[in-house]
Amino acid sequence: MSLTVAATLLAVPVGSAAADPKPSLQDLADQVEKMHTEIETLAEQYNGQREKLKTARKAADAAQKTLADSEADLAAKRAKAVALAQNAYITGGLGRALTFASSEDPEKFLDQAATTYALEQQQGEEVSQLLKAMDAAERARAGAKARIDEVEKLVSDIDAKRDKITKLVTKVESNLFRRALGEADRPGTRATRVNLPVPGDGKAAAAARWALTQQLKPYVWGAEGPSSYDCSGLVMAAYRQVGISLPHYTGSQWTSGRHIDRSELRPGDLVFFYSDLHHVGIYLGGGMMVHAPRTGDVVRIAAIEGRPYAGAVRIAD
Repeated sequence: MSLTVAATLLAVPVGSAAADPKPSLQDLADQVEKMHTEIETLAEQYNGQREKLKTARKAADAAQKTLADSEADLAAKRAKAVALAQNAYITGGLGRALTFASSEDPEKFLDQAATTYALEQQQGEEVSQLLKAMDAAERARAGAKARIDEVEKLVSDIDAKRDKITKLVTKVESNLFRRALGEADRPGTRATRVNLPVPGDGKAAAAARWALTQQLKPYVWGAEGPSSYDCSGLVMAAYRQVGISLPHYTGSQWTSGRHIDRSELRPGDLVFFYSDLHHVGIYLGGGMMVHAPRTGDVVRIAAIEGRPYAGAVRIAD
């Protein structure tokens, strides 16, 4: 399988010469978007290969069952064939001509001999068919095992590539958000509007971009816009802009989507804090979120690190 990873790797800034101009925020955002697309492509290829692996394993199990059935049938037929051979030996075997010559009822003997011969022929054919079936089952089992080995190698290869690109995305996002934030999130500093490019073309990324336009609007308890917000009000308003209705309550927003691992976070995912889930923000990437913090503060960008992180929910792609 050919994957266009090389081009992506070359696009990552890895310490250019001092004379080279630094990439713009938009350039960095474009690189992040390109690598997220690559990850999604690899992830679907990975999922496809896993499905093939399931099919191959089912084929191997079926081949094994066929083989076991064939071996059991073959053993039974062999036992019958042995019994027939023993019977033929006891009743004269090759000396049938002599038995026929001394028989008081030659016609009855011929009937018995014909029946015995027919049974022997029948058993011989059955044994032949079973041997063929057994051979076919062996080939099927070997082929299925080869397929499993092949698919497992593909899955391992794709997984390794996905991990590599994920690390590169983390690196580029780190550059992107470090450049964008500057002093914006230092404790005690005045909030600063950050014009941050958010990668992605789905509803979640669009909601995150809209939330960024609300920067510096004041936090007001119970507010849901357009001039002020509380934390869940900002989330509700952002997703309303992309046609998704969410309740104005962190507890209900927690159950409004799919729970995801922290390592899976993408722009637009909801990030929750504290054991009682009383605070929520909208993830932007690079370990950053936009949120309405508290009374006396304004909508701003902040790091999620160092906060009592509780979990994340994906509302939309």
